Order: sequence, then C-alpha cells, then structure tokens
Amino acid sequence: MDSNLHGTPLFSALDDATADSLQRSMVPQSLKKGKTLFNEGEPGDRLYVVTDGKIKLSHASGDGRESLLMVLGPGDMFGELSLFDPGPRTSTAIAVTDAAVLGLGTNDLRPWLSGRPEVAQSLLQALAHRLRRTSEAMSDLVFADVPGRVAKALLELGEKFGTPTPDGLYVHHDLTQEELAQLVGASRETVNKSLADFASRGWLKLETRSVELLDLERLSKRAG
Repeated sequence: MDSNLHGTPLFSALDDATADSLQRSMVPQSLKKGKTLFNEGEPGDRLYVVTDGKIKLSHASGDGRESLLMVLGPGDMFGELSLFDPGPRTSTAIAVTDAAVLGLGTNDLRPWLSGRPEVAQSLLQALAHRLRRTSEAMSDLVFADVPGRVAKALLELGEKFGTPTPDGLYVHHDLTQEELAQLVGASRETVNKSLADFASRGWLKLETRSVELLDLERLSKRAG
C-alpha cells in the first residue's frame, strides 16, 4: 500500500492485506496544476485521497468572492461528506500543483462500511474533526485579528508541509499571495502587511510561494 495512505481514516483501521484490497478498488486520477477535480454545486458521490501534490478546497460567496477552506496534501482525504449525505458539493477542488488522487464511489464503499464498522467509525471521526476545524475557523474570523490568523495559518501549513532546517521550518506551500489571503479570510494587502511585519521582527523569511518559519514560539503566541 502507498505509504501516504497509512494515516488516512479510510485505511488506518484496516490491516495491511485489507487496506491493499481497498486501495485496489479505488480509481487513480492525475491532475495538472490548476485543473478542477469537481465544482461546488455538482452532485457528489465519491470521496478522494490525495497521493501526491496539493489540492485546495474553496468556496464562492454569493457576491463572487472566493474563500480558501483548506490545502490538502498526500494522505489527506476529502469529499467524504457525500458518502453519508449525498448532495451537491459544498466546495470546489482544484490542483494547486500537479497532483494525484484515488477516488472511491459510494456504491463501492458501502460494502466496506457494512462489513467493517471500524471503517465507518474512523470516517465519522474524520468528519467530526473537519466540523471542529470549521467551527474554529469561524471563531477565528470573529475573534482573532488578521496577524493572528496569518500566524495560525502559517503554523498549520508548516505542520502539514514543513521541512525542518537548521534555522527553523521551511514551508513550501505553493500558494499565491491571493490564495494565502483567501485562506486567512482577509485582503491581500492586509495579509502582506502582517507578513512584512513578521519578517521585520525576524520571525520568518519570505520566499516565492514558500516561507521559512524562524521563530515558532513567537508565531505560536501571536496565533493565540
């Protein structure tokens, strides 16, 4: 089995032989950078697991503004809500980089859920975690200032995509300045101002579509 899948809720409750069998029932799909996997509002009938690259989930408001809900990397699962509550997709999934995913339809997963309750339990736990994260993000938008939200977003990206360096943590997030602003829920100008302030304090070093976090302790305090 792909090593990226071991920690995925869909596979973590299974032994290796069963996990291999489940993976073989999934459909691989490759995506070029910028390619849309599915659009918000489309019927959803399958979940996906990222095996390579990065995928972003975004939501468009009624006035056309776009918010970036999360950035997913290898081992991350998405689209699982459609398995328990079939209906329109609540977000749009786009490849941030060249990426690869495995897809599993509702009809293909149903026997696994009925025959192995531990799989259903693991998926429900993943949904609960996603709901908790969404609630925290909504709370941050109300109570946290933009610099605090920027610090928190950078730390979360670092936890997912960071590589330790002698000076700190190098995070190749592959996001444009506009996408980073959408992730934080603020204007690009305000987010850039926060990043410049952090850089002037020596907390981080900015690079193109990446950042090196130099003072994790102070960033954590600023994130609240």
